[in-house]
Parts: sequence; structure tokens; C-alpha cells
Amino acid sequence: MQSIKVTWRKLATNVRSSRSFARLREIGKTAFSNKYLLYTNVTISVSLSALGDLMEQTYEVYTKDMDKYDFKRTMHMGFSGAAVGVLCHHWYKVLDKFIIGKSTDMVIKKLVLDQLIFSPIMIVTFFGSLALLEEDPVGNFKEEVAQKFVTLYKAEWMVWPPAQIINFYFLPTRFRVLYDNTISLGYDVYTSQVKHNKNNLRTTSDRKSS
Repeated sequence: MQSIKVTWRKLATNVRSSRSFARLREIGKTAFSNKYLLYTNVTISVSLSALGDLMEQTYEVYTKDMDKYDFKRTMHMGFSGAAVGVLCHHWYKVLDKFIIGKSTDMVIKKLVLDQLIFSPIMIVTFFGSLALLEEDPVGNFKEEVAQKFVTLYKAEWMVWPPAQIINFYFLPTRFRVLYDNTISLGYDVYTSQVKHNKNNLRTTSDRKSS
């Protein structure tokens, strides 16, 4: 057991002292610096939003709900990720500027504001950014918000309160969007499913025709 520990310590030391590790560390330091943080956050948001849609499409192709991948849809979801990434970047800066500290009281205040104010804004931005790329943007936006907003907002309350406690308590501002997007990869799969699920539309049209 002791020899295993020694081996791992030597390996960790070698990795930390290697040029590749030093280079990666320097890249990470630059990417999360104040100068480039916005670009980094938007890139992360675009990438993971697109990945989440690809994961959902993989499931839909497997279950025969889709015949093949729709990469245009993935590009649209990536575009929505860019809008959300910009908002998240500035939102966390505002929160940390006006609510300073990591006491339980401060974390709860941030959590409440995040859920009551920012979550609805994020959902509306999600549908709005996608509607811009569709036919009849205003009509589609109104219809989808009316039918799907509550579904996503309920999911927000299931996913984000416990996740954001960790985010607000342990992480510095510059890593909040990275953490947010890492956690939301599974949530992005769900939002893609809700966005492209036509069951609600069918139900509404059935009611209108009855």
C-alpha cells in the first residue's frame, strides 16, 4: 500500500513538472483571466449547449423518433447557449458585487435571487434566442413560452438550488459559468427535449379542434 502511495506521488510530481502541464496551466490561467473571461464563458456555453442537443438527438435517433441528426437544430441550440453564456457571465458578476461574502445568509440571498429573478430570465432568453432563427419568431416565442415555460421552471427548482449552493459557497466568480455549464449538460439535454417535443403542440391543437 505504501509503495502505491509513493508511486502516485512521483507520478503527480512528474505531471506537475512537465512542460505540457505547465502549458495547459498557463492556457487556463489566460482563459479565465478578466481580459478573456467573457469569451471563455460564451465558448463553454455554446459548446455544452450544442453537446447537450447532440446527446438528446442521439437518444431520439436510437428510439426512432428521428431518422437522422439535425445539425441545424444543434447550431440553433449553440446560438441559444451563446445568449445564455453572456447573461450568466454578467449575472454572477453583479451578484458577487452587491452580495459580498460566503456566509450562509449571503449564499441563501444569492440563491433566492438566482431562482426568482434570473431563472425566468434565462428561460425566456432560451426560447427567445431560438425563436429568432425560426419562422414567425413572435408567434413561436409566445406559443412556446405559454406552453413550456412552467415545465422548465419546475425543472429549474429541482436542479439548481443544491447545485448553486456549491457554486456560491465554494467557487470564485471566474469559475461560476464553467461549473454552471458542467452541471447543466444534463439539463441541456432536457431543455432540448422540451423545446423540440411536439406533444404539447398536438394537445393544444386537439383542444382547439374539439
